[in-house]
Amino acid sequence: MISTDVDPNPLDDLHQGRLSLSTDLRGGDASLQIGHRRILYGRAEEVASKTKTVVGHNLEATPWHPFPLSTTSSGSKYDIFRCSYLTCPFSPAKQQLQPEEKKKKKKKKECPAWFGWIHEDLTPWRGSGITRSKLEEARSLAAFRIIISGGRLYTEMYYACVQSRAMFTVWGFLQLLRRYPGSIPDVDLMFDCMDRPLIHKANYTTTSSPPPPLFRYCTTKHHFDIPLPDWSFWGWPEVNIDPWDEEFRSIKLGSQSLTWSMRHDTAYWKGNPDVGSPIRTELMHCNDSIARKAQIIRQVIHVWTIDFYSQDWVEESTSGFQQSKLSNQCDHRYKIYAEGFAWSVSLKYVLSCGSLALMINPQYEDFFSRGLLPRKHYWHTRSDNLCESIKFAVDWGNEHLIEAEGIGKEGQAFMQDLDMGRVYEYMYHLIVEYSKLQDFKPVPPPSAHETCERSILCFADKQQSGFLENSYALSSSSLPCTLGQPDRNFINSWLQEKQKRVDSLQELEMSRFLSG
Repeated sequence: MISTDVDPNPLDDLHQGRLSLSTDLRGGDASLQIGHRRILYGRAEEVASKTKTVVGHNLEATPWHPFPLSTTSSGSKYDIFRCSYLTCPFSPAKQQLQPEEKKKKKKKKECPAWFGWIHEDLTPWRGSGITRSKLEEARSLAAFRIIISGGRLYTEMYYACVQSRAMFTVWGFLQLLRRYPGSIPDVDLMFDCMDRPLIHKANYTTTSSPPPPLFRYCTTKHHFDIPLPDWSFWGWPEVNIDPWDEEFRSIKLGSQSLTWSMRHDTAYWKGNPDVGSPIRTELMHCNDSIARKAQIIRQVIHVWTIDFYSQDWVEESTSGFQQSKLSNQCDHRYKIYAEGFAWSVSLKYVLSCGSLALMINPQYEDFFSRGLLPRKHYWHTRSDNLCESIKFAVDWGNEHLIEAEGIGKEGQAFMQDLDMGRVYEYMYHLIVEYSKLQDFKPVPPPSAHETCERSILCFADKQQSGFLENSYALSSSSLPCTLGQPDRNFINSWLQEKQKRVDSLQELEMSRFLSG
């Protein structure tokens, strides 16, 4: 198959960017070019059959699925080959920020206090560092790997993620490089795209044996998983949710169509109860706007297969979800947030309405939700005696209109401050602090592929491309906010304050219950 006497496995060189590559699709042959020598390396189909991509194939309700490349059509294999090997330039102009340019940039203020969770999330590795062997230990739990080396990004895919999660998550990292050109350090990390944390704290009780570092969209107080912004900040085409800045503006505009006093004086929840969530199942019993003060709407959309079980949802999918636009769901004073099978991506949209968010005893944490406080940004609702707890919150709010509206506005203001500039600042500091703990130089392995904006867009369908292109980051004209030093006392004080507020609300509810 090889037409010259050079290295019989030129794909190793291809992955490292040492070769240029072209293809003759008429004969189906993949060719590599070294100087004036042309190397024939089998057919493009054979190369493509060994290539895993950012395109999600996992549309089942179970976590792990290998890529079904053996069933890929011949035409699709050519597309895989072209998008994987022919789109990223081999010698891009490096975008490096010179010291004098850095000085010209406006220095920003200190980061929000809740950015201190970055240090807390990385505490397990602060003593021992992150070794290559410890990183490899996380590989069996990861869906993909991201390596940033010299300002270029490489991916190694292990399992297919749900829908377009992998595509939009990797795109987010590429936009981080665009936001802060020349400022992102070399880094090597493992990422899992499922909704339940896996690294249990109870299994790692000594600093001499730290856990494997694993990134995902959420964590809990019982896990060491490291939370990063979820894919939907760059858009969620499957349900027609725009990139975050645009979606927030739309929701806020919708929230201004009714004054607080004109909004329905009941609580509202719309979602899918059929996800194995006891809380959502119990929530179905609270659907009584008169007795329970709650309006619960069953939104039957299967989160894995996107099968629509009612005619309404079939119509919604074909009409671009116009009747389910989040900006049209802000006409209640109270909005319920209920976790599903695990973590739910919907919290930021609930808070954005400016309604008083009733969060039902949340167990999972986004990277940003740890900055929220009960009775300041939201109302903590008990999961036991759920319907009565919701009714109490609504009754209290209707009796204390000014304070209830104020809490809703605080939650909305928090989300307004969390614009994409803030998201990139968080990503920047987390990646920088993580990179400091690595005791090895990140180098993309031969099995990793360089991934660039052009290759992502090459794989994307027309709808996905629209969302991706609408979420391009602009290079920042100022430095990221200044991250404070690690402060365990701050974390302890924050947790104590949060628990104090939860206890206070429960005591208030109990006193109302006892007084009849």
